[in-house]
Amino acid sequence: MILSTRNEHKVRELGEILPGSDLRALPEEVELPPETGSTFEQNALIKARAARAATGEVVIADDSGLEVDDLDGRPGVYSARYAGEGATDGENLEKVLADLRETSGAADGSGTARYVCSIALIDDSGEHLFRGTCEGRLIQEPRGDGGFGYDPAFLPDATGPDDGRTMAELSPEEKNSISHRGAAASLLARHLAN
Repeated sequence: MILSTRNEHKVRELGEILPGSDLRALPEEVELPPETGSTFEQNALIKARAARAATGEVVIADDSGLEVDDLDGRPGVYSARYAGEGATDGENLEKVLADLRETSGAADGSGTARYVCSIALIDDSGEHLFRGTCEGRLIQEPRGDGGFGYDPAFLPDATGPDDGRTMAELSPEEKNSISHRGAAASLLARHLAN
């Protein structure tokens, strides 16, 4: 299967979640159209349709991001470019935390949030969508060096109220078992097994 991305983090993460599947990154010569959808599902389908048209192979594409309740769901589909086109993970994270400090009702500037992932699969039977979420909250003091994106400031609810580790402090196995991408990929894996 072709994963419609050149993001090596996503290829590795999905490869770990879907053991036994031959996942390959999108060939360099395939140009992806801009992500113009207003939902994660729309953006995943835009990428999957482009990859399918270019390669004719079975393709999967995902779109994922962070929704912060106190920011009315932002950054949402703009998670990878929240601080502007070409922004680094660190710049995006700092902008979200700064915006949250300004709007959060919490004295510590924390806020409830969720990671969302939508995976689109296009094969000979048609188009299929799988959605996963991971609930948690953002903290103002990022920590941990695992993961990427907003992981250093995201405390997942699934590890329990006494755990206190951010997504960036979890092992890859722990993260994959509770993550939004893991949840969506599990639904995808079940579909592929049928």
